[in-house]
Amino acid sequence: MDAPVPLDLLTLARDMIRRPSVTPRDAGALDVLEAALRRLGFTCHRLPFGSGETGPDARVDNLYARIGGGRPHFCFAGHTDVVPPGDKGKWSLDPFAGEVKDGQLWGRGAADMKGAIAAFVCAADAFLRAKGKGFAGSISLLITGDEEGDAVNGTDKVLAWMEQRGEIPDMCVVGEPTNPEKLGDMIKIGRRGSMTGYLTVAGVQGHTAYPHLADNPAHRLVRMLDAVARAPLDQGSEHFQASTLQITTIDIANPATNVIPGEAKGVFNIRFNDKHTSKTIAAWLRQRFDRAMAELGPGGSYTLDIKVSGESFFTAPGPLSALVADCVQAETNRTPELSTTGGTSDARFIRRLCPVVEFGGVGQTMHKIDERMAVADLEGLARIYRRILERVFAAQ
Repeated sequence: MDAPVPLDLLTLARDMIRRPSVTPRDAGALDVLEAALRRLGFTCHRLPFGSGETGPDARVDNLYARIGGGRPHFCFAGHTDVVPPGDKGKWSLDPFAGEVKDGQLWGRGAADMKGAIAAFVCAADAFLRAKGKGFAGSISLLITGDEEGDAVNGTDKVLAWMEQRGEIPDMCVVGEPTNPEKLGDMIKIGRRGSMTGYLTVAGVQGHTAYPHLADNPAHRLVRMLDAVARAPLDQGSEHFQASTLQITTIDIANPATNVIPGEAKGVFNIRFNDKHTSKTIAAWLRQRFDRAMAELGPGGSYTLDIKVSGESFFTAPGPLSALVADCVQAETNRTPELSTTGGTSDARFIRRLCPVVEFGGVGQTMHKIDERMAVADLEGLARIYRRILERVFAAQ
């Protein structure tokens, strides 16, 4: 079970960062991870899903690895895919070089979240070495290449594969960068839901000097968007901040200043708490859109397409969050806040199989130019993950 030589944390993290795994490309990142896990004795399964080169059904590579066959079964989940680096010329260092400078590990994925994956693998290495052949539980990793994209061929399908094989964890920690400023600040125990609305309003094109002969869809679109943007969905709930609606784009594609357009489009995103579901919000949207259309008189029509990224979810404070919080406090001397802030994560899928919380590094630079992670935080995170494993398997 023991690897001949302990894994080196920085080397593993840097090797993964050097693989430019921008969704949906893997670029060898999972090969690096799989090789490290096989050294430790994990049984690895590569799970590709999808058939296209781009788009929602783009082929994505995933990895499920497990060591041991008993209970409890602890799962660590994460993703090796990253967002594009943007303008590489604006980076202080090559975004895919994995350089260490000024006590920081630089590169796309350092914070979100190849650093956390490396920290967990090295924590598992240290734990298994100390445990030796007396380890009777199970440790698994669910690693996807589709978290930053449409999340169609990633964690959700790996979970279905796991269910078919009876690979059901007892608990899971997702290594997303949950801390706002310092390691130990925050554990995520839930997330708001996310849905995007695509509103298209049709009218009648005409001359701006003769508006009575036309029906301006831009006027209707603005009135409709205002009807939902100025009306707060709620004031928050016990465990969640208030739901929000943000208009992200308005597109009319009309280069002529003397032409009333025939069509206008708007896109908006809603982050909603546990007072709603995507279905109840969709009904609320249509009600307000219908009323706004009616206020402008007869004519015009609209279509509303909705894409739901995930419903809101919440893991009530309990044994898992308490265990992780204790380990975080023991290492950092900070009492982490139990929070539901932020965007979506793959925990929204995992929660249907087992209790799940999220804890990783500091997220201040994720998705930004010059993404990086303090080496001290990376090492501290590995120690926290090892503490978690020791607590989970303390009775063995």
